[in-house]
Amino acid sequence: MAERSVTVVGAGLAGSEAALRLARAGLAVDLYEMRPAKRTPAHRSGRFAELVCSNSLGSGEPTSGKGLLKEELRILGSALLPIAEASRVPAGKALAVDREEFARRVTEAVRSRPGIRVHEEEVKAIPGDPLVILACGPLASDAIASAIRDVLGDDGFYFYDAISPIVDAGTIDPMASFVADRYGAGTGDYLNLPMDREQYGTFLSALLTAKTVPLRAFEEPRYFEGCMPVEEIGRRGPDTLLFGPLRPVGLRDPRTGRIPHAVVQLRKENAAGTMYNLVGFQTRLTYPEQKRVFSLIPGLSSAGYFRYGSVHRNSFLDARRRLHPWMEFRSRPGLFFAGQITGVEGYVESIASGLVAAVSAERRNAGVDPRPFPRESMIGALMERITTPGPDRAQPMNANFGLLPEVDVRRKRDRKERKAEVALDATRRFAADLP
Repeated sequence: MAERSVTVVGAGLAGSEAALRLARAGLAVDLYEMRPAKRTPAHRSGRFAELVCSNSLGSGEPTSGKGLLKEELRILGSALLPIAEASRVPAGKALAVDREEFARRVTEAVRSRPGIRVHEEEVKAIPGDPLVILACGPLASDAIASAIRDVLGDDGFYFYDAISPIVDAGTIDPMASFVADRYGAGTGDYLNLPMDREQYGTFLSALLTAKTVPLRAFEEPRYFEGCMPVEEIGRRGPDTLLFGPLRPVGLRDPRTGRIPHAVVQLRKENAAGTMYNLVGFQTRLTYPEQKRVFSLIPGLSSAGYFRYGSVHRNSFLDARRRLHPWMEFRSRPGLFFAGQITGVEGYVESIASGLVAAVSAERRNAGVDPRPFPRESMIGALMERITTPGPDRAQPMNANFGLLPEVDVRRKRDRKERKAEVALDATRRFAADLP
């Protein structure tokens, strides 16, 4: 069968992964990206695969959801994962990247790849081409979002991602901090700002009474648990933050020999170590309030900010009713969706969905029906989860071991290891059958 070109809309993580995968398979790709001519509320540049929330792609441990997902992507020949590893900054067992370097490398890889034609223009309607991958992202333009809603037959769903502030490392008081990774793991990649009970109480009181950016009339917050604004976590109870982003467990202050009442962790944002991200401090506070409230954290009284936290709307469709597990639109063969617009949550998850859509488009191009990834794999389990109909409201989902089929192993740690073994074996068999 003669090869056709594939139209990919959006050059984020999913779209870039899909385009590179398809080009490597010998297919011609028309890749459309509206930035930089048309910006989104969160992106700052026109580079591809720009990260706008955290700079961390999560744990590298195969007994964690994101770690296992990365292992599967390596087996399947992901194009973006090696680029992320080449752009990494120290972050203990996590894969964190210098976001500017990562975006630069992805952009260069895509633009220099033979077979990919880049079109710097906004796509305002769903292309009618035989093979299309819509990876327009959770911040899709109003025009393409409206076109998607017309096809879906309803307004779909949306949620909010909240962005953490980035602090100038030179403005952090070193006398109020200590370097350590939780439980002593890693090489000391986190800067920790301890609080005693009184300091925590003062901070929490200010946080809960601080002014926030008002929602627009048509907006209704549906936060995903993994990106919950810090003030929303605090409103759930006076101790909730102590079991979330400010949990002190495993962080003994070497100066006192004691575990603090609360700890704020900061992670390197770039390889030079001049920028630090406040881990878990996504927020909807106004900029002046962020400076005031966060100055109550020991060590940040004179902090300067490269970026304040913010919140942006993220649109996603109800994949349970609309998509097959191989990311193809149920009502139109040849039309695929990828990225966070499908309801996957997370950077690595978006990369995985782009790979799934590309593999499925390859099969359609070859004249054979796409098939789901193995249920035993993290990728297959995640795709199945977001596309399986259910009675509850659709919610984004990230990679976690709860998605995988159970195994007959008693101990929790051994059970995770066994699930990972089964997942990787299934992925290897699946990869061996790919063209």
